[in-house]
Amino acid sequence: MMLSAHFSLAEFTASDTALRKGIDNSLPGGLVPAAQTTARMMEAIRAALGGLPITLTSGYRSPALNAAIGSGPTSDHPRAQAVDFKCPAFGTPYEVAKHLATKLDSLGIGQLIHEYGTWVHVSTRPASKIVNRVITISAAGTQVGIQRV
Repeated sequence: MMLSAHFSLAEFTASDTALRKGIDNSLPGGLVPAAQTTARMMEAIRAALGGLPITLTSGYRSPALNAAIGSGPTSDHPRAQAVDFKCPAFGTPYEVAKHLATKLDSLGIGQLIHEYGTWVHVSTRPASKIVNRVITISAAGTQVGIQRV
């Protein structure tokens, strides 16, 4: 099943950790609309990155998978409202996040996180605090804005 023109349900729910640990990471039917909204945001992001291919590294996470990877209960992944991704043809995760930070509202991004210099996290749910809307997370902690790590 395709969630949008370029993003499939299979890639949105894929997880090596779920496979390795035998965790069911199937998207509940009630979350399909949220997943489609997230995929539409990802289509807008793909267009903003010049139409270049995007690799999803994490989309939907069942509550069991979310707990297994050590993510917190406030994560947007179990709500099908978040994606972690890379776009190597555009640039590093830092360059991608820096580019997207100027386009949040037009792309429907509720929160943008440059994580560990390794991937970009985006969610459709507006951040509860404006200071948490654009952040960088690294081994050194959390910083406001997109920072090099």
